[in-house]
Amino acid sequence: MRIATLVSTTLAIALCAAVPLQAKQSIMPEDPGALEFQNAVGFADAVIAGDTIYLAGVVAAPAPGETDLKPAFARAFERIGHTLERAGASWDDVVDLTTFHTDLPGQINDFAEVKNRYIKAPFPAWTAIGISTLYEPTAVVEIKVVARVQGE
Repeated sequence: MRIATLVSTTLAIALCAAVPLQAKQSIMPEDPGALEFQNAVGFADAVIAGDTIYLAGVVAAPAPGETDLKPAFARAFERIGHTLERAGASWDDVVDLTTFHTDLPGQINDFAEVKNRYIKAPFPAWTAIGISTLYEPTAVVEIKVVARVQGE
């Protein structure tokens, strides 16, 4: 039994060593203020690891005087779309969407309407979560995306 365990462990180590790890690539903000903040806090707009792109959450916050949340949602989706482009992807490559809502029942219909302008069938997986607060005090929703790009 010990020899079998030793052989399987040695084989597993050899296989791991034979498969090179791909370096990850970070996509940082183009805006100097956002870049300064993200460097201070320690996160990237997105990280590319192999064929998978992990985007940091993007918040939707109403502009001063806005009462309709749809423009805030659209701004967040535009920012995500721009980050996807910078990472070599598009909305068609999105496989997972996670959204965090400070008022899920009150926001979900307007949010879905805006989301559907950007995300078309075949749809990604989507998880919508109700929460009490977000890091950004004026934010009402945070959107997190994972995309996969097939090699050429």
